[in-house]
Amino acid sequence: MFRLDDKVALVTGGSRGIGRAIAEALAEQGATVVINYVRGEAEAREVAGGIAAKGGKAEIAGFDVADAPACEEAIAQVAKRHGRLDIAVSNAGISIDGLILRLKSEDIARTLNVNVAGAFAVARAATRVMMRARSGRIVFVSSVVGETGNAGQTAYSASKAALLGLARSLAREYVGRGITVNAVAPGYVDTDMTRALTPEQRENVLKAVPVGRVATAREIATGVVYLASDEASYVTGQVLRINGGMYM
Repeated sequence: MFRLDDKVALVTGGSRGIGRAIAEALAEQGATVVINYVRGEAEAREVAGGIAAKGGKAEIAGFDVADAPACEEAIAQVAKRHGRLDIAVSNAGISIDGLILRLKSEDIARTLNVNVAGAFAVARAATRVMMRARSGRIVFVSSVVGETGNAGQTAYSASKAALLGLARSLAREYVGRGITVNAVAPGYVDTDMTRALTPEQRENVLKAVPVGRVATAREIATGVVYLASDEASYVTGQVLRINGGMYM
């Protein structure tokens, strides 16, 4: 169940954190995984090497999703090398936090350019390939704050909310072409970002999570594997909330 043998998957921002866990989980299920990075080439190579050491198949691809022409060219080259692209996971994102009166216009623009315009570029390039095959899976990595909002994260929350509208609209556009489009909305996850919290901040975070702990990146990856699999062929336009009960 949930096997991805002979599938080709792209994971943007796949060199660390949630993206790394997604890349590893897809590879474990048999997919050939293309790990995208912008600056973390060494980290991306480490992830690919770890996958290969376990008998999986992986390669790396350096490009910035915020550079639409570069993104589209890179994805076209992936499809040319492998003859297909079955799964596209749009995970690359940034967070520039601050109260709105303190956020610089360039910070807002950069956040939306990477998190939203980058997701558009990935989806547009991927659907070009998937339409020819009349099959494909697109998964956007959103966030619980895209649905609840969060003080001090206006730009980030807005960008993650935009991904939900993008997923639902694309799902309607491509429902007749064999392409499903969904999103996962993680809550607090054990990543470099949450590990940097002070003990007081971490305590406040845990108070907001009914389950009483943060998620592992692997738990988010498992949800993505399901949405990427053949078993999820009847699931499209949905948001899979993996948040420990923070938002129901």
